[in-house]
Amino acid sequence: MSIRYFWPTEFALRRNGLIINHVLLESTNRALRVEWTRTQPGSLFRRAIDYGKNDMASRTFRPKNTIDPAELKGRRLGRALTKLKKVTRDQVQEALQLQKTRKEPLGQLLVGLGHITESDVMEALAGRAGMRMVDIKQDAIEDSTIDALPAETANTYQIVPLMYDSVTKTIVIALKNPDNYRAVDDLRLMMGLKVEAVVAPADQIDAVLKKRYSDDKTSMSTIMAEIGDSDTLAALAGRGDSIDLEELTQAAEDNKVVRLLNLVLLQAIKDKASDIHFEPFEEEFKMRYRIDGILYEMIPPPKHLALPIISRIKVMANLDIAERRLPQDGRIELTVRNNPIDLRVSVLPTIFGESVVLRVLDRSNVQLSLDKIGLRKDELEVVRKLIKKPNGIIIVTGPTGSGKTTSLYAALSELNQPTTKILTAEDPVEYDIDGLIQCQINTDQGLTFARLLRSFLRQDPDVILVGEIRDNETAQIAVQASLTGHLVFSTLHTNDAPSSILRLLDLGMEPFLLTATIEAIVAQRLVRRICLNCKEEYTPTDEQLMELQLRRSDVDERTLFRGRGCEKCNHSGYKGRMALFEIMGLDDRLRDMIMQEASTNILRNEARKRGMRTLRETGLMAIYEGQTTIDEVVRETITDD
Repeated sequence: MSIRYFWPTEFALRRNGLIINHVLLESTNRALRVEWTRTQPGSLFRRAIDYGKNDMASRTFRPKNTIDPAELKGRRLGRALTKLKKVTRDQVQEALQLQKTRKEPLGQLLVGLGHITESDVMEALAGRAGMRMVDIKQDAIEDSTIDALPAETANTYQIVPLMYDSVTKTIVIALKNPDNYRAVDDLRLMMGLKVEAVVAPADQIDAVLKKRYSDDKTSMSTIMAEIGDSDTLAALAGRGDSIDLEELTQAAEDNKVVRLLNLVLLQAIKDKASDIHFEPFEEEFKMRYRIDGILYEMIPPPKHLALPIISRIKVMANLDIAERRLPQDGRIELTVRNNPIDLRVSVLPTIFGESVVLRVLDRSNVQLSLDKIGLRKDELEVVRKLIKKPNGIIIVTGPTGSGKTTSLYAALSELNQPTTKILTAEDPVEYDIDGLIQCQINTDQGLTFARLLRSFLRQDPDVILVGEIRDNETAQIAVQASLTGHLVFSTLHTNDAPSSILRLLDLGMEPFLLTATIEAIVAQRLVRRICLNCKEEYTPTDEQLMELQLRRSDVDERTLFRGRGCEKCNHSGYKGRMALFEIMGLDDRLRDMIMQEASTNILRNEARKRGMRTLRETGLMAIYEGQTTIDEVVRETITDD
């Protein structure tokens, strides 16, 4: 007797909260009997039972075997393949003997020996993960099932839906690889669905994506139109905050709201946005992306969607949707195209509702290596010498969003060896890095930088990162750590490197302690790169040259460039960013001047004489090399006095 699977919605009735399944068992030639069973709603996939050769499910997909995945789950690969009758025990033993000398995966060896195919290996791996391997017949997948998964989501996660039950909000998806478990978790989190997964050949999934999702109907304007037609959501208009919790929860779980927010998040990640802003105003609700340091406004959703969208974000971040009077902070963890992405959520009450900012922390978009953060060759040599000092304080300074944290992580990554103990105190921890002991500040519980630093000194560290020197207490403990033989990294918020000295003195640091411990101060800025796709030569105006205190003769023999604007750069003329650095190392002469309380301008001039290249000078070099524009350097750097 053979049992296959079908899409059961047409054959299931809901009565008294129970599912009544129409089950038909058949032999090869004729139906044996019809049996009606009353069961609680269970696995959508397991409830799908084939009732004839021409039914919809057998046209949609077909399991490759009749073995229950539970029999294969957690087994060794060789045992799973044997159970599936893909290989014999002797063939597995042959591959295991070969593995002792070849050191290759068992599946790869069996394929190389000609005993099985790559598809057989994937089928066994699926079974080990508790999933079935199926063959997809894309033409029979219902349009309603395809519509249940937005095109952006399907293409991002490389998955396709096979079944969808709108009543129980259960979806069966096909994965290319059983290891893509985060796709299942993210769908549950982002769309509020009950997700069951099977595995299908990659070429079959690609074919469905190409045919059924290539004409992407999940555009922002399309979803906005659907929302405009929704009577349920339209009923929220004009009610302000006078919506009860149950009604608000239902609105937050509305499929159209979920799809809109998912599209916004995935598009932001795709465009490499650093922040996503949701902002309520008196007459409208704005959504904006920050890309390469510049804010871009998106199509605004209707004003009455502010509460459902904000509530949906809160649900995803495990925040209290009933609390609208106090700030809240949370975190959303996603995986997009196998890259882990954290969304740091900040909710702020305003006079027109709650404003939410999501900081996108994408590890794949961050170069945590010193030779990839934009340092020039001579600057890289200087920095590498500095971070290899046995003790001292190295400070990175610049405004918020200037890349200070990335530079510090890059330095720590270079020092991250089994022989080095590294402790970090951060507010908050932005990236989890293996090998680093990372601690997060919690001011509500009294866990400050100063308190953490005191504990750090009892943890036998070699290198310490202090997220920011904010007060005299933190500065004094950082000095103490340095004097007792530790290398300390930290940040400040100042305009350039020389002005950091005055800032530290203002915090109450004694000049003699400052000169005894600080090894270098590195200032940095981020400027936008010219888009390579639309890069063109141009002649700057006299006004632009005056901004940089240049004469026409200074650029007559040089070729300057700008971006014309194209689709790839959102018609901005820029794509990506690069860092400008100003490195002020302290030598005996500068230390003497600090002890004499020399002014910032005098320190700056002396540092330049001793080889320091200012931010503006570094920016000019980038302009002459065709990497950025005059406007960018003027916007991000101050005039050299």
